[in-house]
Amino acid sequence: MLVLTQNIDNGIILFLFTLFIGTIIVQLYYILFIFQKLAFLNPQKKSASNEIPISVIIAARNESHNLQENLRFILEQDYSNFEVIVVNNNSSDDSYQVLSALKKGYNHLEIIEFNNPEHVRQGKKLPLTLGIKAAKNEHFLLTDADCKPKSNQWIKKMARGFKEKEIILGYGPYSKNSGLLNFIIRFDTAWIGMNYFSFALNDLAYMGVGRNLAYTKSAYQAVDGYKSHHMLASGDDDLFIQEASKKSLLGIEIHADTHCFSPSKNTWSEWVHQKSRHFTTTPKYSFIKKLLLATYPITLVAAWFSFVSLMILSNSVFICFIMILFYAIKWWIQGKCLIKLNERKFALFFPFWDLFYSFLSPVLYMMGKTKRNKNW
Repeated sequence: MLVLTQNIDNGIILFLFTLFIGTIIVQLYYILFIFQKLAFLNPQKKSASNEIPISVIIAARNESHNLQENLRFILEQDYSNFEVIVVNNNSSDDSYQVLSALKKGYNHLEIIEFNNPEHVRQGKKLPLTLGIKAAKNEHFLLTDADCKPKSNQWIKKMARGFKEKEIILGYGPYSKNSGLLNFIIRFDTAWIGMNYFSFALNDLAYMGVGRNLAYTKSAYQAVDGYKSHHMLASGDDDLFIQEASKKSLLGIEIHADTHCFSPSKNTWSEWVHQKSRHFTTTPKYSFIKKLLLATYPITLVAAWFSFVSLMILSNSVFICFIMILFYAIKWWIQGKCLIKLNERKFALFFPFWDLFYSFLSPVLYMMGKTKRNKNW
C-alpha cells in the first residue's frame, strides 16, 4: 500500500513537472519570439520634410462636450496640409451648433450631417464610410471625438509612416485618474497595446484601435472597406485590420507624441459593457489568432498552478530556480515593451499585474458574453 501511494505521488509530481516545463516553454516562445521584437524595436528616423495631404476622420454621436474640449487640439496640429472631417451621426445634443461655431474659425474643418435611419444597424462603420468617401486625400488618420492627442506633432509623426507603409497602428491610452478601476483599465489598455504591436511586428496583425489608426484609401478599397463584416457594429479596428493587412503593408508608430488619450469609464458595469462590445468580433478571428491569444493567459496560470503545487509537494530548489530565471527574462523583455509605450509604472510591477490580468481576462470575457451589446 505504501509503494502504491509513493507511485501515485511520483506520478502526480511527474505530471506537474511536465506541465510546469511545458507551460514555461510556451511562455518563453511568446517572450523570446513575439514580444522581443517590440522590446528591442529601434525605429528608424523618418523624414517628415514632405508633408503629404492627410484627412483626419472622426465619427461623433452626441459628443458636443468632447468636440468642444478636444477638436481644437486636432484642428491646431503642426501640419501644413490636412483636413478634419467630422461625421455628426444622428446626434440629439448640440453637436451641430458646436461644430458650426468651430467651422467659422477653421476652414479645414468639414462637417457631414448624417441622420441614420432607425432600421440601419448602429455603429461607426457607416459614418466612417461616409467620411472616407468625402475625404479629399489618399491618406486617412482616424480618431474619436473623446480623444486628445498628446502633442501637436500627432499628425506629423503618424503620417511619416506612410513613407513605407499603407496601414499604421497607433496607441490610444486612457487618461490617469484615481482609483483601482482606472488603474486596471489603463493596464488592460497597455497590455493590449503591447500585444497587438508585438503581433503586428511578427506579421500576425489582429487589431488596432480606432482612437488612433491610419491607412490609405487604396488599403481601404482593396478589401471593399467594411463590407465583409458590415453586419457587426464593431470590427472597424480589428476585423478590418486583419483583412487589410493581408493585402497592404502594415507598420506601427509608438512615439509618445502620437499617443491619443481618452477618458476611461467610471464604473465597473460601464467598462464591462464596453469590453462586451469589443468581444462581439472575436468569433470572426482566424483559428491561429484565437489560439495564440488564448494560450498566453492559460499557460501563465497553469505555470503558476504547477509551480505552487510542486513547491508544496517537493520543495525543489531546482524548480524555484527555473521560475526565478523565467520571471527575470519575462520582466526584462515585457517590461521593456511597456517602457516603449511610455508605461513605466506598469513595467515596475509587471509580473504581479500580468498574473492578475491572466485571471481577469477570462472573467471579463464570460461577463461580456452575458452582457453583449451590439449597439455603438
